[in-house]
Amino acid sequence: MTQPKIDVLVPDSDRMWADIMELSSIVDDRSPGWSREVFSEPYKASRDWTLQRMRDAGLEASIDAAGNIVGRLAGKNPNAPAIMTGSHTDTVHSGGRFDGIVGVMGAIEAARMLQESGTRLTSDLIVVDFLGEEANPFGVSCIGSRAIAGVLDPTHLERQDADGVSMAAAMAKFGLDPAAAVAMAWKPSDVKSYIELHVEQGPMLENAGTEIGVVTSIAGIERLMAVFTGRADHAGTTPMDQRADALIAAAEAILTVERVGCGAPIHGVTTTGKIATGQGAFNVVPDSSTIWAEIRSIDPSWLSGARRRIADQIAEDAAKRGVEVAIDLLNDQDPVPASQSMQDTVARAADSLGLSWAAVPSGAGHDAAHMAHLGSMGMIFIPSRGGRSHCPDEWTDKEHLGSGVQVLTSTLINLDQA
Repeated sequence: MTQPKIDVLVPDSDRMWADIMELSSIVDDRSPGWSREVFSEPYKASRDWTLQRMRDAGLEASIDAAGNIVGRLAGKNPNAPAIMTGSHTDTVHSGGRFDGIVGVMGAIEAARMLQESGTRLTSDLIVVDFLGEEANPFGVSCIGSRAIAGVLDPTHLERQDADGVSMAAAMAKFGLDPAAAVAMAWKPSDVKSYIELHVEQGPMLENAGTEIGVVTSIAGIERLMAVFTGRADHAGTTPMDQRADALIAAAEAILTVERVGCGAPIHGVTTTGKIATGQGAFNVVPDSSTIWAEIRSIDPSWLSGARRRIADQIAEDAAKRGVEVAIDLLNDQDPVPASQSMQDTVARAADSLGLSWAAVPSGAGHDAAHMAHLGSMGMIFIPSRGGRSHCPDEWTDKEHLGSGVQVLTSTLINLDQA
């Protein structure tokens, strides 16, 4: 049978949009925006919904030990390494409706298109909704993709949240098998390539009027938690130069984090996302405070140097104030370049469909960074309105969703034929 031309495989944007909107109704309605955080009840309900959506699309789907929803569309050669695509459906607190979700619903739509057009790939097509891509209280993002890639280890399971609950305990309570998750790594020989469709989460594509982003590299992420211990004193009677104010030390550290980020090269950023203090009162000098910060860049040398400079400066400044500080450094991921062959394949797909494209880096972390351990990796970006993401205002137009899925499907076919 002659297979149809790639450019006639047009996604049903209304169908995909309806899927995204239906999934967005499964959230914690006690919070503004769309909250579906890992290990929550809304997230558990959404897993059942997504599993059924994959099966309705004709995929053989199940949930593995690490909580990934894995759907398979059988190819003509069961011995050929698989082509993988997907993303995640968890959100940050009070997040949006498109981050990650587009990659999962778009992948399901691509599988539908292949079947409805009678296009059968030689390789199996694997569609994955990875468990827990977003940052969580345990400080371990991309739990599911780490497990598949073989980079989830026992030390990750031992990490605890603010209540002293370990990630292993949280996984077990969610119905997963943490020990099996650590040991379930796929073999690189099982995977030919991985391609992920995602909203940009930044303003570059929209500002340039470009329809498709060909991702060149995914930023590395270093995370830092600094716990400051000072001395409680009466706020009205203790002279300013005799205080050991933990909160002021933390505030100074936040400015250090910002200052290093402002001196970064292109695509280097720093952020302090959270600060907490003890009981606190108008008339008590704070004796404890904690900050959580991160550093991101596609440049590994700058990233490593920035982490060291921030940690050293925070320690030096705290000591001058008579405040002790304990700094916990966690490498979330190193910078990961997309393979050149994948970049070229995505660019050719966009060209063949008459869509404008630009090479762009990703400042956000993605499951794709871990999937690069198994084979060639690439990503397709579509515009985010105003560059907004991780907030209720996150938005991507339906026409851009359609373009992204069309490029994704074309890329899948080209990868299969390569």
